[in-house]
Amino acid sequence: MGESSSSRQQRWSLQGMTALVTGGTKGIGRAVVEELTGLGAAVYTCARTEKDLNECLTQWKEAGLHVGGSVCDLSSRSAREELVEKSSSFCNGKLNMLINNVGTNMRKPTVGYTAEDFSFLMSTNFESAYHLCQLSHPLLKASGKGSIVFISSVAGVVAIFSGTLYAASKGAMNQITKNLACEWASDKIRVNCVAPWYTKTSLVEKLLEDKEFVEKILDRTPLRRLAEPHEVSSLVAFLCLPAASYITGQIISVDGGMTVNGFYI
Repeated sequence: MGESSSSRQQRWSLQGMTALVTGGTKGIGRAVVEELTGLGAAVYTCARTEKDLNECLTQWKEAGLHVGGSVCDLSSRSAREELVEKSSSFCNGKLNMLINNVGTNMRKPTVGYTAEDFSFLMSTNFESAYHLCQLSHPLLKASGKGSIVFISSVAGVVAIFSGTLYAASKGAMNQITKNLACEWASDKIRVNCVAPWYTKTSLVEKLLEDKEFVEKILDRTPLRRLAEPHEVSSLVAFLCLPAASYITGQIISVDGGMTVNGFYI
C-alpha cells in the first residue's frame, strides 16, 4: 500500500521543530534561517553585531517567521555557552537542528600566517562548531530526532586558492561529520555536511569584484555561474527533513560540478 498524503506532507515539513543556526543574518546563514522557518521550524540565531541582528529580527517578525536571536562572538568559548543556554530556553530544552554556519577567512601564503591568525581562524571556523556540537548534544538527544549540518567548503574537499588554514579548518569539519555520524547514531542524531563553492555572499564580495578572477571560477564550473545562497540553504533544509532520515555522515558539494571537473572542455 502506498504512502498516505498526510504522511508525505509530514516527511517534507519541519512543523513543530526547532533549530539553532549560527551567523543567521547574512548570506548562506540568512538563507538557511528563512528556508527552515518557511518549512515550519522555529529558529534561534546569532550575529556579531546588534544592529544586524535587530534589523533581521524585525524583518522576520513582520514576515510572520518564528525567529529569536542574540549577539554572539563565536570565537569566544563563554559566548558559545551562553548562546546554547539561550537557545535551549527558546526551544524548551529540545533542539531538532544545529546548523554550524559561521566561518571567516584570511587569504595569505602559508608562510605568511601568524600564530594569532592560526588561533583566530581555527577557533572561529572549527573549534566553535566542535564545541557547539558538544554543548548541543543533550538538547539534540532530547528531541529524539536530531540533525546537525555543518556548512563547510569545497576547500576542504579539493585544493583551491583559499589559504591553507581555511582549507584545514573545513577539512577538519568534513572529518568530524563522519565521526559524529557514527558516534551519535545511537542517540538518533544525524550529522551531515554541505560544502559550497563560490556563492554570492559578503565573505567573497571583494574577490568577485575582480572580473578576471570570476572568469577563472566560471571556467572551472560546468554550470558556468556562481551559486545563490538559497541554492545552498535548500540542501541544508533537505538534510534536516524527515524525508532525509536515512542520510548521515555525508559531505555533499554544492558546486555546479566544480569538484568533478578534472579536465573537460
